[in-house]
Amino acid sequence: MGCKKPYAPAIVSANNNYLVVEGVINTGSDSTIIKVSRTIKLSSKATDNPVLGAVLTVESDQNTIYSLTEATDGKYISAGLNLDGSHKYRLRIKTNSGQYLSDYVEVLNSPPIDSVSYDIKGTVSGPGVNIYVSTHDNSNKVFYYRWEYQETWMFHSNFPSYFYSNGDTVLGRNMITDNITDCWANNISSTIVLGSSAKLSRDVIFDNPVISIPSTAEKIEDKYSILVKQYALSLEAYTFYTNLKKNTEQLGSIFDALPSEIEGNIHSVNNASEPVIGYITVGSTTSQRIFIQKQQLPGWPTTPFYTNCHLAFPGQSCCLYVYPPGPPNQVDAYINYLTNNNPNPLIPIDAIGLPGHPPLGYTAASRECVDCTLRGTNKKPSFWQ
Repeated sequence: MGCKKPYAPAIVSANNNYLVVEGVINTGSDSTIIKVSRTIKLSSKATDNPVLGAVLTVESDQNTIYSLTEATDGKYISAGLNLDGSHKYRLRIKTNSGQYLSDYVEVLNSPPIDSVSYDIKGTVSGPGVNIYVSTHDNSNKVFYYRWEYQETWMFHSNFPSYFYSNGDTVLGRNMITDNITDCWANNISSTIVLGSSAKLSRDVIFDNPVISIPSTAEKIEDKYSILVKQYALSLEAYTFYTNLKKNTEQLGSIFDALPSEIEGNIHSVNNASEPVIGYITVGSTTSQRIFIQKQQLPGWPTTPFYTNCHLAFPGQSCCLYVYPPGPPNQVDAYINYLTNNNPNPLIPIDAIGLPGHPPLGYTAASRECVDCTLRGTNKKPSFWQ
């Protein structure tokens, strides 16, 4: 039948280390956040290659300079710049390996979002929730749009914990300040969402798809929120993002577009032939948030995240007693980690015994099944309703 041999084409094995620039120069009161990184090999185990120690500035066509401050993970930030919309602006990046400049770009502000809505229909994978965005521009200046989103949802651990161990003693848990049962998780856009009204008689976008959520997803089992942010694009920026979307999301089948070179508006000052990936746009953004509660949905059964959780541990009874027949003080052995030098203690869940009497023991389970902060945060978001 023949032999199979590994094949690593040059484009895959090459370590090109191209500069990647992501972000928008925000002319309003919102922060400007620019992320600078470099490409990595497809075979690399790393998922990100941030550029640290760079110097970033925003420059106007009147030679006014605004500095950005380095944060973490290759992100550079400035508080609201409140720029004059009658001028053009560009981004300058200075790194250890060279200097990069974007083209001067005109300010293009996003009109308000008319609505973020949803319906309960079929998705690609079956029933689910579809999220849409609608907008329009009465001035007929914006014909091309891009949207980003941030999802937030509430989820729960498999077992609620009403007790905790301080190392040698089990105590009652403060369910207000130390609740590890109810948490919130977040997710940001993983696809490029675009829309255009250029071929329409009016500059109106109605129910442009943003994201589809399967009915079995954990994120809609309790309460879900999505914040949609809208950007106005020029034709050149829209073309850049369209090509980027084709190259990153629509490759793999015989019907998909062939890979093409993605030309942005950022260039190397030191080497004109060096590719730079990114397109800087300038303008203010608009956003809108909605909430969806499980009571608003058909009551779909969601796929449980916790599928192998047990009280105590497999092969044992559900409960750990202080002085049961057999091994003495199971609570010390499995819950009170300082007493027994246990590096992976179980977390107590509820007390066993009669009200008003000292507990005979506790139900308990592994941290993975009890502590929701392993997957999210138990700090309620400020916007949560």
